[in-house]
Amino acid sequence: MTQAPAMPKATRRQHDREIVALAVPAFGALVAEPLFVMADSAIVGHLGTAQLAGLGVASALLTTAVSVFVFLAYATTAAVARRVGAGDLPAAIRQGMDGIWLALLLGAVVIAVVLPTAPALVELFGASDTAAPYATTYLRISSFGIPAMLVVLAATGVLRGLQDTRTPLYVAVAGFVANAALNAGLVYGADLGIAGSAWGTVLAQCGMAAAYLTVVVRGARRHGASLRPDAAGIRDSAQAGVPLLVRTLSLRAVLMIATAVAARLGDADIAAHQIVLSLWSLLAFALDAIAIAGQAIIGRYLGANDAPGARAACRRMVEWGIAVGIVLGLLVVISRPLFLPLFTGDHVVKDAALPALLVVALSQPICGIVFVLDGVLMGAGDGPYLAWAMVLTLVVFAPVALLVPTFGGGLTALWAAMTLMMLVRMLTLWLRARSGRWVVTGASR
Repeated sequence: MTQAPAMPKATRRQHDREIVALAVPAFGALVAEPLFVMADSAIVGHLGTAQLAGLGVASALLTTAVSVFVFLAYATTAAVARRVGAGDLPAAIRQGMDGIWLALLLGAVVIAVVLPTAPALVELFGASDTAAPYATTYLRISSFGIPAMLVVLAATGVLRGLQDTRTPLYVAVAGFVANAALNAGLVYGADLGIAGSAWGTVLAQCGMAAAYLTVVVRGARRHGASLRPDAAGIRDSAQAGVPLLVRTLSLRAVLMIATAVAARLGDADIAAHQIVLSLWSLLAFALDAIAIAGQAIIGRYLGANDAPGARAACRRMVEWGIAVGIVLGLLVVISRPLFLPLFTGDHVVKDAALPALLVVALSQPICGIVFVLDGVLMGAGDGPYLAWAMVLTLVVFAPVALLVPTFGGGLTALWAAMTLMMLVRMLTLWLRARSGRWVVTGASR
């Protein structure tokens, strides 16, 4: 980052208040998301092993399909925040509506693809003969909720851009409660089995989308913003999302390679890897909450033509990322003996996971810097650079990870390769942040 004089205490406190106000509710909303799958698993698990296995395959497919389009939230947050900073709320909401219309179009395309190919997709993911029919049923029904899921992503981006992370938290919590109640009622009360779980999730997602749309539409009417689809605006939203799509696919490839390598190491290692990965993902939620705050704050400063404010906010958020990373790392070290028994009683799995968890703990300050700078550059609309940086990271990580089974070191070596991946990301993002080329002011980049 470019050099600057020490930040006054009053400015630090102002940034701290903004970061906490946005990050804490964002963290709550992020944590609520995986609870959907946990609730479904708990309810369907009592139907039988085959049904639970089918749910696992279908949920993995749905999660992949939706996570690929997470750029709907990221790109929309940055674009809306810039216009908020420029003081043009009608244009900010109009920009958000373009993202929502794009979400509906993409959702329709995904349904058209998933419905006829559901059996083939389930087979591709290796579902057993007994689990495949349940997976196909769940996937086909749940696909009708994908447009709503994508609308939720885009609308969440709108509200984050408007500096509102509390409403997404309230909607996420209400959605979780509704999802659990609907699933229990339809699976057992209506005796619909796994189909009831799928319909319950669809209804909950549609309810969440309706809640978001109600908030956005009210804002549009209040500020006189048009709700009609605008072809040029939708096209611009799609173009802004392409680099972030490349970034997301590259990151997904990293995680898939890591899982594939762990599977080659043996049953104990893949089991331990899943435990370590679940904790790593939970820690990522805490750091991603700061990144979300970064997207909203940086976009607003740049939209207001306040380049010094954007740089100062960036520095303060990096300090937050490092501090939170240190705290999380210490918590992992302290809780390792208590954490592992929650997942397994197998001493071989525990022995494989313990040193890998230590690597994860040591890497948390690095992860803090990476997540924060990722959010800062997203807020600045620097998608093309993020795409290039993540592809480069994938190119460095893949051969190192794939050589782990050959050179030994087991799961610990694999997670050392994951730490190398984060180091490469940190270096590329830090160089960009330091260059100052991301500081492009104005209502649009």
